[in-house]
Amino acid sequence: MKKGVSTRAQLLLEIPLLLFLFAPLARAQTRQVDPTWLHRYVPAIKDTHVDLSAPGCHYKPMFGEGDSESRPLINVARFGEVIMDPNGNCKSVQYDRQEELYFVLAGKGTLHYGDQTHALRANDFTYVAPGVTHSIDNNSQESLRVVVMSFKIPPSISIGPPPSQPKIVNMDELKEQTVEGHPTSVLYKLLAGPLHGTQRDAIDQAYVVVSLFWMDFAPGGTNFPHHHESAEEIYLVVDGDGDMVAGGGTDGVEGRHPAKTGDAYYFRPNCTVGFYNRKAPGAKAHILAVRSRIRLPEPEE
Repeated sequence: MKKGVSTRAQLLLEIPLLLFLFAPLARAQTRQVDPTWLHRYVPAIKDTHVDLSAPGCHYKPMFGEGDSESRPLINVARFGEVIMDPNGNCKSVQYDRQEELYFVLAGKGTLHYGDQTHALRANDFTYVAPGVTHSIDNNSQESLRVVVMSFKIPPSISIGPPPSQPKIVNMDELKEQTVEGHPTSVLYKLLAGPLHGTQRDAIDQAYVVVSLFWMDFAPGGTNFPHHHESAEEIYLVVDGDGDMVAGGGTDGVEGRHPAKTGDAYYFRPNCTVGFYNRKAPGAKAHILAVRSRIRLPEPEE
């Protein structure tokens, strides 16, 4: 009898010790894995206070700063929408190692670039180089909506002096074109690209942005599923609806997700991405997309 009591007492002492030893293993098995893609629906996003926010300047974070899930992002510092009240203004900002792109969705305003002022209107886009103090004002009686995109420039890239003045281009002035390797059912406008690039883009001043582009889908048009080994990409459905391709399985079948106006998707490097427009008479869809390159790890010798 005494031996049984002794055995039970020993077990009662050993069980807590075993639980203590195996607890780290249990925690390791439930570690959260970063997603390969992210989805946001812009109308459902709440305003978030960031450095450019002001009483008349509201910021909706889609990806990056202000968003709850920014760990998967590499070069993307911020991708969101600024909504400015009539006669509102945003605070001035300046980043030493970030470049920015602005795209005006609706309204009219003023870009402050250093000590200069430049008018902005719907479908205008511009590039702001690192080191330039800048801000946006809305000097009209209507709301101003601007997509703001910021990208971190790695320390390994040398930064030159910024342009003396910004280059502002209106997308309506650009011709649509097909892009080699892509179906003719989608037409592109190539808005911005890299410094010392091929000069195919309307603005070629970026350090890490590979391409800012606009896609115009015909009914049933397709941006074939593909992936980029050394780039992250963002798609914003400006209007229309269809199926967004995000990721896929080992069987090679892409993952399709219903997409509509206001949907935004972020894709990590090597994530499958694409879009299928609806096959219906008059069904159009437009997507604003941006892609930035990342540096791949150096191979071990």
